[in-house]
Amino acid sequence: METYLLDLAILLLSAKVFGILARKIGAPEVVGEIVAGLLVGPAVLGFVKGSDFLTMMAEIGVIMLMFEAGLGTNLKELRKTGPKATVIACAGVAVPLVLGMLLYMVFFGGDVTRGLFVGTIMSATSVSITVAALKELGKLNDTVGTTITSAAIIDDVIGIVVLTVVIGMAGGGGNSDNIGMVLLKVILFFAIAIASGFLVYRGMAWLDRRFTHTRRIPIVSLCYCFALAYVAEKYFGIADITGAYVAGVILCNLSDAEYIERRVDISSYMIFAPLFFTGIGLKTTFSGMGPKLFIFSILFVLVALAGKVFGCGGCARLLGFKKRDSLIIGTGMMTRGEVALITAQKGLTAGLLTADFFTAVILLILVSSIVTPILLKKEYGK
Repeated sequence: METYLLDLAILLLSAKVFGILARKIGAPEVVGEIVAGLLVGPAVLGFVKGSDFLTMMAEIGVIMLMFEAGLGTNLKELRKTGPKATVIACAGVAVPLVLGMLLYMVFFGGDVTRGLFVGTIMSATSVSITVAALKELGKLNDTVGTTITSAAIIDDVIGIVVLTVVIGMAGGGGNSDNIGMVLLKVILFFAIAIASGFLVYRGMAWLDRRFTHTRRIPIVSLCYCFALAYVAEKYFGIADITGAYVAGVILCNLSDAEYIERRVDISSYMIFAPLFFTGIGLKTTFSGMGPKLFIFSILFVLVALAGKVFGCGGCARLLGFKKRDSLIIGTGMMTRGEVALITAQKGLTAGLLTADFFTAVILLILVSSIVTPILLKKEYGK
């Protein structure tokens, strides 16, 4: 009992202190929170060890963060950016996938399936940190911010399909029927979420009219968020954060949407979001890394970051976005998180990856999580 309470105290205090320090030097607050987790975690001081409890708290944090992003969505902008976001997401998967495969084959030989799997890890985008950075900059709901968020959600869906295909190629329990089932589940999820969303929205609108600006409105909304996140992952194999974002989008036109977002943000800002960001630092360790794997890990990070910038940013430029906006879109899509970790774990189970490669994945998550908010702030500051 006492251990997890002490862990919470250390993580929340260090997150706040380093968040303030990051802001003082002109970096986004989330960067300080990630660095705090790195310093107090096993990689440096070892004050806090990872635990299932902290992992679950961090998962709630990222779900709430994506729910807030959905609540703040401008539906007109979403409809306008949807087709372009889909094309950008496809490029953001294809380019890192090919580059990752080539990088693996250069270092470890000609196993195409294993190379494709490394590329699959590279293609996974986790936009939660980008959402936090854009929110801090006040740019979450403009055309560029909406494009990044939409593209990241679509990227997750494409990533699930690609993962199933690659594991199927390796004989890890996947086949053409399995792949077809994944596609069917993805389509069913969005169809059911949209259809049921109309009923949920009407019910919430009625509740909102009767009890405007009361606490029961954000409480019921948050319950819906958690329920849809659970259904997405449990029954359809979609990431829970996608379900949370869709729940926010469904409720974003409520008259009290801004009030709900503010109320949810109180708990998120104080407890859950800092635990998510410090949790990234906690997962980092550099033990057991040989020279060859170290060089591979460095190149893995650089190629993965460049793949998103050139894939998403280059595609955005071809679709008519301004040069600066294209660079922001490419930069915003660089972050990796829990999706990359889940993908790597699937590869370990299927025999496509050894545990040594987790260091490269963690390093990618850490570097992209720190670099992306800093670059976004720099680009918006120009």
